[in-house]
Amino acid sequence: MAAAKTRTSARLGSLPEWDLSDLYDGIESKQLAADLERALAAAKAFRAAHQGKLATHDGDALGATVAEYERIEDMLGRIGSFAQLVYARDMSDPIIGRFYQNIQERTTQISTETLFFTLELNRLDDVALDAKLSAPALARYRPWLRDLRIFRPHQLADDMEKLLHEKYVAGRAAWTRLYDETLTALRFPLAGEQLTMAEILNRMTSKDRAVRRKAAKSIGRVLADNGKLFALITNTLAKDKEIEDGWRRYPRPISARNRGNRIEDEVADALVGAVRAQYPRLSHRYYRLKAKWFGRKQIDYWDRNAPLPDDSDRTIPWDQAETIVLDAYRRFSPELAEIGGRFFKSGWIDAPVKPGKSSGAFAHPTVPSAHPYLLLNYQGRTRDVMTLAHELGHGVHQVLAAGQGALMADTPLTLAETASVFGEMLTFRSLLERETAPKRRRVMLASKVEDMLNTVVRQVALHEFERRVHDERRQGELVPDRLCQIWLDCQTESLGPALRFDDDYRYFWAYIPHFIHSPFYVYAYAFGDCLVNSLYAVYQDAEHGFAAKYLAMLRAGGTLRHKELLAPFGLDASDPAFWNKGLGVIEGFIDELERLG
Repeated sequence: MAAAKTRTSARLGSLPEWDLSDLYDGIESKQLAADLERALAAAKAFRAAHQGKLATHDGDALGATVAEYERIEDMLGRIGSFAQLVYARDMSDPIIGRFYQNIQERTTQISTETLFFTLELNRLDDVALDAKLSAPALARYRPWLRDLRIFRPHQLADDMEKLLHEKYVAGRAAWTRLYDETLTALRFPLAGEQLTMAEILNRMTSKDRAVRRKAAKSIGRVLADNGKLFALITNTLAKDKEIEDGWRRYPRPISARNRGNRIEDEVADALVGAVRAQYPRLSHRYYRLKAKWFGRKQIDYWDRNAPLPDDSDRTIPWDQAETIVLDAYRRFSPELAEIGGRFFKSGWIDAPVKPGKSSGAFAHPTVPSAHPYLLLNYQGRTRDVMTLAHELGHGVHQVLAAGQGALMADTPLTLAETASVFGEMLTFRSLLERETAPKRRRVMLASKVEDMLNTVVRQVALHEFERRVHDERRQGELVPDRLCQIWLDCQTESLGPALRFDDDYRYFWAYIPHFIHSPFYVYAYAFGDCLVNSLYAVYQDAEHGFAAKYLAMLRAGGTLRHKELLAPFGLDASDPAFWNKGLGVIEGFIDELERLG
């Protein structure tokens, strides 16, 4: 592995840039070209050996066949992950854009050769498959087969599945790329500068209200100027989903996501219903408090994430952020901190803000035979430290789950947010315990409440926007003004009367990438936050032995469902009281803020 690269900032110190050579040494890599040919040959041989024959395989033979399929998936995953990470780091370079598209097309072509396998597995009779599962070689893959067969009722004829698979790169994937490259290329004027999306959003948390206002107005104007294109992309992808959902006989737009998350529609409905019912006691109440702290009855939307008047707004250099997060992890579990430390030492993090780079943050698991990578846009705010704690939680989870292999390491989105939100909570609690000054404690509590409201209330409001858009799209295309009105309705309902909006806020829906990349992803954040709040309450009541059970839960990857994972902690997400328990943690913080004045 090459030495990790850094970029030095006068304010932030040395910021790491990731080293992707553990995957490939560049887009012209000879090894990458050879792996593409090797994967194609393996996929063709796999199809020739097994298509139409799975019913005749005994359990041992079928287990060996699944293992062979898993090796091909790992190869393709490594190639696709490398292309995605290269692209995320610079979406503005047309050479990189061409490379990314070509890799998508090549891997889709190769995976078409193996597409028959999961379709044919799902056609096996339950009794026949159960008999084969008595063989240890196949029994290892029981959780994967269980989850695969969730989609049996929604599976189409083989030729239809092949058509949808092959057309993906020229359909949804192409529209998603158009969205990403458009958003990344946008520049937002502010005080003589042309800022990226990540930079202008950072200005929205400035200590200076005038800067926040100008930033908000700039975002609104630029998004509105591109509103017709963003509306077209949104409408096209919603219609594309409606068509496929219809063919697959999903009852509701959210149903496919719920199947993928391994939860029932009723569980997702219970979460969303519980959060919406608590809007007045959570977000409405908190923003009334915040308006009072600013000496007003109402605050403008650009003040929603503003630092409090007592906030020192200090800049936290990267090396301090690393220490803060790893120390918090270490207090909980030395093993957790040791795994987290690898990301900093080994070039697995890309932290600087750069033109063309994907905005926001993510943890990419790549494949179990390699390791995850983290992308951040670190700018030294306390929220950036919390984002580091969040994404590192994802990364540690992905490392621990890698032992389950390429087919079973990934968790459903609802459980994927567990370790990330728990990592944030560990970091916050560690900092809060050290703080005794009432004013500083209030600032820290308020910042945490805002993060939790952004994770729970805001994400459910985003879910409601998405639900209404997909429901209305079934009646016809939504003009930009209608999308804007749905957005304002959902934001007003969730944030309450203490927030004031103007016309420049109407197009803020356009920069939410989850709507485009992963329809109905967003409720998973609220699921994860409430789940972690309940988990943390168990931890506080009985710390002894908790860490071992927690790490075992992360190691399980995608092999267990949420009921099985939570049972050792005495929790049940299907119980409506579970969600209220998690929401009660947020309410308790707001209660303390009211007492602090």
